[in-house]
Amino acid sequence: MLEVADLVSGYGPVKVLHGLSISVDQGSTVAVLGPNGAGKSTLLKTIIGLIPSQNGKINFEDQPIEKLPPEAVLEKGIALVPEGRRVFARLTVLENLRMGAYRERDAAVIQQSLDYVYHLFPRLDERSRQLAGTLSGGEQQQLAIARALMSRPKMLLLDEPSLGLAPVIVDVVIDLIKNLKSEGLTITLVEQNIHQALEISDRAYVMANGSIRLEGDAAEMRATGLDLERAYLGDSE
Repeated sequence: MLEVADLVSGYGPVKVLHGLSISVDQGSTVAVLGPNGAGKSTLLKTIIGLIPSQNGKINFEDQPIEKLPPEAVLEKGIALVPEGRRVFARLTVLENLRMGAYRERDAAVIQQSLDYVYHLFPRLDERSRQLAGTLSGGEQQQLAIARALMSRPKMLLLDEPSLGLAPVIVDVVIDLIKNLKSEGLTITLVEQNIHQALEISDRAYVMANGSIRLEGDAAEMRATGLDLERAYLGDSE
């Protein structure tokens, strides 16, 4: 579904990604792991069009998207849940969700999407009139994911969904991702929590310094902690 080849990207003259390549099969969950500063978030932002690619290719469903603006990438069917949740704090839960469906003009379709996300996230239904800024961190993360799902994407990009959450809430978020996976949604998951990310993923890539250091089957990676440690620490061997 997604093919990233020899991608170079960054901020002005500062290159963050150096010829990076990954692929994501339809219906799979792919984890992108790595320490802080590895370039994981830059990768997602480049895929979605928030950061322009400087070289390389990004194909989605066999169509090039590396030159498209973010709204056109969303139109193609890719939605991003940003790091740190970034809900609209002064809007209600319902208003946040409607923002996720801003492209849709058919009220019946919007209501169908609302029914869908409320089924997945019943707590949001209970708090639909509450200001998003008054929600707990876990509830805000649920809202950020639900808001992205309002566009009914073909692929969901999740940037550090467990960041800043208590362990018990992390388990809730992981279960939500498992449910989305079971429904057939294609997911690219950026995480620092190695073990939980590998548990729910089919394939994984480990990044360091803007490059892929290790890639392979997620189940096999869970059994090769030494290789993961070497990739994280930058062991040249």
